[in-house]
Amino acid sequence: MELIWERPEPRGRTVAPTDRGRIVAAAVALADAEGLAGLSMRKVAAELHVSPMRLYGYVATKDELLDLMADSVYGEIAAALGDHPEWEQALRTIAVTTRDRALRHEWFVELIGGRPHLGPNALTVMEATASALARALGPDDDARLMPALGVFNAYLVGAVRNEVTERRVSRETGTDERQWQASVGAYLGRQLATGRYPTTERLLRGEPEDDPAGTFAAEIDIIIRGVTRSA
Repeated sequence: MELIWERPEPRGRTVAPTDRGRIVAAAVALADAEGLAGLSMRKVAAELHVSPMRLYGYVATKDELLDLMADSVYGEIAAALGDHPEWEQALRTIAVTTRDRALRHEWFVELIGGRPHLGPNALTVMEATASALARALGPDDDARLMPALGVFNAYLVGAVRNEVTERRVSRETGTDERQWQASVGAYLGRQLATGRYPTTERLLRGEPEDDPAGTFAAEIDIIIRGVTRSA
């Protein structure tokens, strides 16, 4: 079966102009507003003022539409790459921009982390990530390149998923992170007072910092140093 990335779009004039770009833009806007649960071919068609059957000439299945949507977000990430000759700056840009776009398009985290996306924009980001790591590791360390790429991507996907999940929980419950911490504070204090969790107590000592971006930046620095250091 010919993949969506190599399948040409239908040609011919229509009363209501439609193409994959317009379809994807409408789908992204719907998902941003309602999440993937609120996305359907029927709703996308209604946004474009065409019949649902018209869309299937451009996108055969909803899964293809999701692939196109994910690749549109990867396009936003790729656009931020620019020219970063320094491998460390390239990795930071990829990480920070991925987080930023995941917070902008929360549904994106539901589409990443499994099989890799193979759209042109996703491949551009994959190449940029692998290239930066390869420059860091050197030309004679191909054996470590795939594990390093796996660790970097695993952290990145996990971190953005956790942050998006926390935002969703806060919206649904009306309780933010600080309020939740306050609600469990007394219980946690009693548990720490038993002396069974000294390292956890060290971690929790002091006021929690309300700086997700700063925390992410510090963690990604640790990941970058870890996967690129000499054995």
